[in-house]
Amino acid sequence: MSTPIAAPVDRLLYRPEEAAEALAIGRSTVYELMTEGALKYIKLGRARRIRRADLEAFVATLAPLPN
Repeated sequence: MSTPIAAPVDRLLYRPEEAAEALAIGRSTVYELMTEGALKYIKLGRARRIRRADLEAFVATLAPLPN
């Protein structure tokens, strides 16, 4: 008998480490982008979280390099 596999949760908030994985960049790069203001985040107590909409907005601002 097999155990059913749960579908991944569609998150609204991401920890910086999770955002780094979603963006396929390093964790320290995410923190740098947050410090520079290029990637918006919210603070919940001492924790920083990045909204999914802010991740999508950041990606939308990236321009491809000309060939």
